[in-house]
Amino acid sequence: MNPQAAQPHPLLAGVTSIVETLTKVADANPSFLATDQKATVLLEIAHAEAQLAELKLRVMADAGDLAADTAARDIAAWLHHHTHNRADALRADLRLAEALDRSYHRVAEAMRAGACNLAQAHVIVKALNDLPADLDPEIKDRAEEALVGYAGSFDPTQLRRIGRRILDVIAPEIAEHEEAQRLTAEETHARKKTRLTMHRLGDGTTRITALIPDAVADRLATNLEAFASPRRDDGTRTDTGDYLPYQRRLGRAFCQMLEAIDPTRLPIHGGDATTVIVTIDIDQLRRETGVGQVLGGTPITASEARRLACTANILPAVLGGDSEILDWGRMQRLFTAAQRRALLLRSATCQAEGCDIPGTWAEAHHWLAWALGGTTDLDNAALLCPHHHHRAHDDTYLHERLPNGNIRFTRRT
Repeated sequence: MNPQAAQPHPLLAGVTSIVETLTKVADANPSFLATDQKATVLLEIAHAEAQLAELKLRVMADAGDLAADTAARDIAAWLHHHTHNRADALRADLRLAEALDRSYHRVAEAMRAGACNLAQAHVIVKALNDLPADLDPEIKDRAEEALVGYAGSFDPTQLRRIGRRILDVIAPEIAEHEEAQRLTAEETHARKKTRLTMHRLGDGTTRITALIPDAVADRLATNLEAFASPRRDDGTRTDTGDYLPYQRRLGRAFCQMLEAIDPTRLPIHGGDATTVIVTIDIDQLRRETGVGQVLGGTPITASEARRLACTANILPAVLGGDSEILDWGRMQRLFTAAQRRALLLRSATCQAEGCDIPGTWAEAHHWLAWALGGTTDLDNAALLCPHHHHRAHDDTYLHERLPNGNIRFTRRT
């Protein structure tokens, strides 16, 4: 028998040795390590993880025969079946393995040296693949070298940002032109992918799912933050005084932003500037527990209709007993800019007792509801922040005007 034939492949022997060594220390207690030893162990493990990850990728890139022998779709599918790791992560690793084997040898060498971890390698390869296809190979080679060097100082998130601007570093003479082309392609792609769906859940809520261009998302985020800022304190806290979770603050901010939109600046829709019409029976409107109907939409409570009538661009159609239209709401029911300025002179903040939200952020509220015959004049007006404006139209609260003009809210018992 040939002695050399009995020798295992160096990779198999190495992996077996690693497993045996780890088995020997399986019961070792790290509590007895000195502080500097713990630092050394953790850093050496990080280096070893990068080296093992590269070894795994190297074998995966050459394991097509194993997949073929077992009729697996590819080696990622074979590994998913035998190791139960996430299929999407394994497929990403296979793409990375093929890229390292085919093109990016510097990245692989850095991983073998423990100088670039798996997450960094994914980011670097994506950045290199995103470079223009007709880029000079020498420039692309320099980009790989630079990004591998940065792996010693930056985490994957930072590397991703650097990778997007790597031409600014290594080839500034062409970077601006290439960046303009990249942005044009991204914007075209974003326009094609833009979509929005609304799905009614049947419990009074609608799930909105959207895919929009980054620039539009940035504008939306800026607008929502203006409403959701914790400094406003109107609708950003729970009843116990704690701040609402950020996602809930953004959700409420989205609703407030829609109510604040000026319909005169929107496109013509159905023969008129975009306006929501609410139909409601006169008796329902006057009743605390009444119900109205958004035309073409969903039912709302009479209290919500009364609140929207104060500030939102809602056009109420008040119906009599035979559903004849008794009164069309008029936009004059909304307080004018001059009236709002007068209200600000009268009160610099929300008029709810103890509230210091600036009046510029507040809404003009009809003290006697417009729907109940209240007039749109200063004697029937109060400035309320959105939080207290909702309370003014919430049937679970009573509110009274104090001698100093402020409004005191108390929960009904």
